[in-house]
Amino acid sequence: MIVDAIVNAANESLLGGGGVDGAIHRAAGPELLEECKGLGGCSTGEAKITRGYYLPARFVIHTVGPVWQGGDKDEPSLLASCYRHCLQLALEHQLQSIAFPAISCGAYGYPVEQAAQIATMEVADHLYENDSLKDVLFVCFGEVEYQAYQQAWEEIMA
Repeated sequence: MIVDAIVNAANESLLGGGGVDGAIHRAAGPELLEECKGLGGCSTGEAKITRGYYLPARFVIHTVGPVWQGGDKDEPSLLASCYRHCLQLALEHQLQSIAFPAISCGAYGYPVEQAAQIATMEVADHLYENDSLKDVLFVCFGEVEYQAYQQAWEEIMA
């Protein structure tokens, strides 16, 4: 499926890395790295937008999720902020579709069940207040993530 934007779970430099970040940079081509060099990085909880280049998306929204440190270092509010900033950029750029990975759940170690609850709540709140997005996808790496996101979404819709 082609979407208007994919979300990149990036590091603060925005210059590529491992996991989703590295895969996006490789697929988008070297032009993405060149554009990212001019952005001056990105703070945890914030987001920045670039063109998508060779990706099946017009844009990449880069966001830096928190590293899990046990939950008492403001991780939940920082993760929620990632989703809010991404959704705000989608609204500002009049995007109709967006695909999210499980931000912070890979190398950053965020517990997937808690992350799924935050992600689905932020998206549901945004959709309740704005009707510009027609498709929001949660792209899950495996069955554990899929089940967590499905359960979180079902709880919100109940």
